[in-house]
Amino acid sequence: MTNTSLKAVRAGLLAALVLFACAVPARAAGGPGEDSRLLLAVTHGETPADAEGGVLLSCDPPRGHRHAARACAELAAVDGRIGDLPPREDVVCPMVYAPVTARASGVWRGRAVDYTETFPNTCTMTARTGSVFALDTE
Repeated sequence: MTNTSLKAVRAGLLAALVLFACAVPARAAGGPGEDSRLLLAVTHGETPADAEGGVLLSCDPPRGHRHAARACAELAAVDGRIGDLPPREDVVCPMVYAPVTARASGVWRGRAVDYTETFPNTCTMTARTGSVFALDTE
């Protein structure tokens, strides 16, 4: 396969995973046993990531992300509302403009999630979103 066709297959598989996560029927209770799956991606620049690349975070049980348990706990504390994550106060970030865009889409306990935000740099993103977008593999 060519590099282009591999990218297309990968993008298609990730899109299918997101559709599968979104197709899970919602339970009436909306409690901790609900399926919670988010496709997370970070891109350099101000353009959100597409379906290519990214990590599928599952929280029931936590898996698919290098800090899955911590990310799921942080999301549980704000009922999956990424914008409500409390900023870390023990972090001082440089005033360097190297924008990164964080994107999350999927389902949190039966509720659709679609989050996109551009931060001035990676440090600011991490200080604002905790472990959720800590996707690097190093």
